[in-house]
Amino acid sequence: MTRRSSPGRPDAVDLILEQWARELPALDASPMEVLGRLHRSFLRYQGLVSELFDRHGLNMAAFDVLAALRRSGAPYRRTAGELAQIALVTTGGITLRLDRLESAGLVTRERDSDDRRVVFAQLTDKGLDVVNTVAKAHFANEDRMLAGLNEAERRQLGLLLSKLERSLEHAEQNPPAAAAGEA
Repeated sequence: MTRRSSPGRPDAVDLILEQWARELPALDASPMEVLGRLHRSFLRYQGLVSELFDRHGLNMAAFDVLAALRRSGAPYRRTAGELAQIALVTTGGITLRLDRLESAGLVTRERDSDDRRVVFAQLTDKGLDVVNTVAKAHFANEDRMLAGLNEAERRQLGLLLSKLERSLEHAEQNPPAAAAGEA
């Protein structure tokens, strides 16, 4: 009998694990208990967040930049390089995001007078109003998404996800050795 990891009724991951156990009993598919559920949860999260951002004429990438500028404090200004590092994207990716935000009147860009290679992005008054409004709605939406967890469970899950991220960082830094016969 396959062990069910989730309480109550089986979920899609439980069913997938049962199928793997039946078809390839020697295969350890147990990482799916965490990573499969994490992926499925992320897809649901992404859909719910995208709906909210769409209502405000933004996407997740645009909000990420606006929020990074807002969190930096007055005068809500960062270099494109700093924003790229915060958002974990290339400077080219930030340039595209800033192009769209500037066209929408939410940010302005200015070259550094001492080093013309450095470009600063800064929230406009309109951008500040938008990010303040959307941030309030976004965090209320996220709170609604976590309504099934009590405070202790939220803290515990937050700690475990932090530990998972460190584990994933370790895996990135230590790629698997090529198995015999792999190209």
